[in-house]
Amino acid sequence: MDTPIDPASLRYDHDAAGLHRRDLDPDPIKQFANWFTTAVEAGIRDVNAMSLATATPDAHPFVRVVLLKGFDQNGFVFFTNYESEKGEQLEANPHAAMAFYWIELDRQIRITGSVAKTSAEESERYFHSRPPASQLGAWASPQSQVIEGRDVLETRLAEATERFAGKPIPLPPYWGGFRVIPATIEFWQGRPNRLHDRFRYARQPDGSWSLHRLAP
Repeated sequence: MDTPIDPASLRYDHDAAGLHRRDLDPDPIKQFANWFTTAVEAGIRDVNAMSLATATPDAHPFVRVVLLKGFDQNGFVFFTNYESEKGEQLEANPHAAMAFYWIELDRQIRITGSVAKTSAEESERYFHSRPPASQLGAWASPQSQVIEGRDVLETRLAEATERFAGKPIPLPPYWGGFRVIPATIEFWQGRPNRLHDRFRYARQPDGSWSLHRLAP
């Protein structure tokens, strides 16, 4: 076996021009939209991929990558199986953290907040915007459950395909969206010598946002 690469030996020099308070919109949702648009225009693959952290009621953390499917002044939306590991954790402990990392731009965005389910109407609208194969996949996969092998999924997919042949595929009762309602939103810009720029918005009791620079 070859000698493994030592992670401590890896170096990446950040050379971005930096981030200044004057660059930031007073509204963090608009600032997110600005950065998200820039990332899309940069051609970053899976630009809406984000790390989503949840925790059990006794504070055991879990993290995975999911896809952002919408955002506005009400929050940031993703969809999943409510009976999955993350779905059950969010049901019991409705708080989450999200992180986007766009290395091509030397940028990160970190978001924390409470979590609520989207309405059934919103979930159904998004579900039916998905390709039919993805809709069938939601019926076929008992997400996060132990299965004997991939043939289980193939069998369940075949059964769902036959069941809904020639008719609209309904929204599974256990499937829908979550909305992360932000309490903090942080924008991070890589800089040389690990002296990165960090600015954090924090929601105030009256709904307004404060903005502070943080040490890297």
